[in-house]
Parts: sequence; structure tokens; C-alpha cells
Amino acid sequence: MDEYDYRVGILGATGAVGQTFVRLLDDHPWFTVTAVAASERSAGRPYRDAANWLSGQPIPSSVASLEVQLAEPEAMDCDFVFSALDSSVAGEIEAAFARAGLPVVSNAKNYRQHDRVPLLIPEVNPGHLSLIDAQSWSSEGFIVTNPNCSTTGLICGLHPLMDAFAPEAVQVTMLQALSGAGYPGVSSLDAVGNVVPYIGGEEEKLATEPRKILGSLKGDRVVPADLTLSAQCTRVPVRDGHVACASIRFRGDVGAEAVADALRTFEAPAVTESLPSRPDPFVQVLDAPDAPQPQRHVEAGGGMTVSVGRVQDCPVNDVKLVLLSHNTVRGAAGGAILNAELLASEGYLDRARADAAADPATT
Repeated sequence: MDEYDYRVGILGATGAVGQTFVRLLDDHPWFTVTAVAASERSAGRPYRDAANWLSGQPIPSSVASLEVQLAEPEAMDCDFVFSALDSSVAGEIEAAFARAGLPVVSNAKNYRQHDRVPLLIPEVNPGHLSLIDAQSWSSEGFIVTNPNCSTTGLICGLHPLMDAFAPEAVQVTMLQALSGAGYPGVSSLDAVGNVVPYIGGEEEKLATEPRKILGSLKGDRVVPADLTLSAQCTRVPVRDGHVACASIRFRGDVGAEAVADALRTFEAPAVTESLPSRPDPFVQVLDAPDAPQPQRHVEAGGGMTVSVGRVQDCPVNDVKLVLLSHNTVRGAAGGAILNAELLASEGYLDRARADAAADPATT
């Protein structure tokens, strides 16, 4: 078997994020979808019949005829799984897969703050993968998570500044797309021509997740970054693309020109260079006074590039800027696929596969 030839299962495959996994994995050079799982309502049906397909593109033919399984380890013919499960069920199911010896690359929130589970953005904190070695689900199984979709875009813009300067505090207002609420999502009567200034749990995630991602690794724990974040999260009538309007205070004397230059010149870690889903650039800085905009820029880098604009000196803090990220690609399925690519290139998926082959009782 080719070193980079993995059989992939998708948990929660019929939902909006699960469908994005199916779409993005079509013709992936390293990963082939061989199993899809969903609820009892969908189990036993061909994927084409079970999924209310939302994309304008056809269902990939390689997946359309797969029979939907229950989300149980013994039912899944694969080397590892992506989890697009709702958080109400993800915790128990993901742990069951890890105990059964299968790596889990999760988009759910349940294990993001677990001490020994990486909360991963490959261009930001690839070294946090070593936390896997301290996990105790089984000798082969482990869990890796990607951040909340709004956290992801913000951190992609902040990380180059953490490298170059010393941010002390961030005040951010998130303008979050309707697709972030899943399908069918927000009622049309609430969404059309309206802004909803509350999204349950989002502000709490933005206060905690960035500190773990940007934190330093000490043994088998992450010491959270010394950074204060204040977030307000709103739902706006945009289909795809989360916009972050951020104001940043630094510990030293930092201005807008230096921040824009740090963003333009940032280079992602060398360990990400061979990953198929790695965008180039990681962050793009746009000079137009009315950029970035979801309609124009959300698909940059196949939805994996974060766009930054309106970089200005701030009279309250030091610098203010606007960030745009694709919430269902970079902030969900695409980010998880990039995580799995890093796991493959660093040998974690091979190690799990080799251990499982040596102990058939775990498969």
C-alpha cells in the first residue's frame, strides 16, 4: 500500500459539514472515502438517497453508492475517520472510535479543550501534535480537533503577529455567515434583512480557543498564551464567509505598516510544504479600501486562504484590521483535511495503521 493512500470514513456524512468533507475529498491524492456514517434514520440507504445534497456540484460517484452505516467502529472499513458529528453526540462516539484504535480527526467542539488533544492549525501550531503521544484511548487510536470556525480565521491572522510582535489584547466583532449554523440553519424570518447579535457559545470559544492554539507546549500540556480576547458574535445574512473586525493592542510600539508587512511576509512552517490542501498564500493582504468582502474573496486559495484588509492605526488600541475566512472550508472540513494531511506526513496515520495490522483484534 502506498505510504499516502488512506481509506477514510466520515462520521455525520449526511449533514452540511459532512457533505463538505465528501466534496473536498473527491479526487484527493492521499485520501479515499470508503465509509460514510450517519444516524439510524439514514443507515442502510445509499448515500445519494440519504443525503439532502446541498452543493450545486453532483455527488461524487465514488461516494454516491456507498451504503450509509451507523457510526460504530466495527461498521467502518477505513484507516481513520473525519468527524462532522453534532456536539450532542460527538463526545461518546469519537471516544469509542479512538478506543477501538481508529484515529479521529474532528470538527466537533467536545475535545478541543482536553489537555492532551491538539487543537490544531498546521500553519500555526504543528508541534502540538506531540500531545497525541500522551493520549490513552488505545495504543493506536487518538483524537485531533480543529478550532471553531470563527476562531480559525482570527488565529490565522493573529499568528503572524505573535511571531513578529507581542499582542496583549484583542477586541473583535465577528460577522458570521448563515452556513455556520448548519442546515437548515437560521429561520429566514430571522436572517433576511437582519443581524442577530447573539450566537450561543461562540463568544466563549473565542475567549478560550485562541489561547490554547497560540500557547506553548510544556511536556504533555499546553500553557495558554498570555492574551486577552473580548469577542462579540453576530449572525449576518451572508451565505459563506466569517468576517472579523479586530482591534489589537501590543506590548510594544507597533503600527499598521509593520503589521501589514508581517502579514505579507509570513511563511508557513516547512512541515506544511508538501500538504495538498495547504494554500499559498496562507494569508493575503488586500489593499483596496473596501476589501475583504465575502462575495469577492471567500474562495481565495480554494477557501483555505485568509484575507486581511483595512489595516489601520487604531486610536483606542494600536492597530485595527478586517479578516475574512471561509467558515465551512478553512474553518471546518478543509481545516480538518489539512490536519489529517499533517498527521499523514508526520507518520501518525501510518503508525496507527501499522499497530492495527499487528493487532487484528483492534480492527
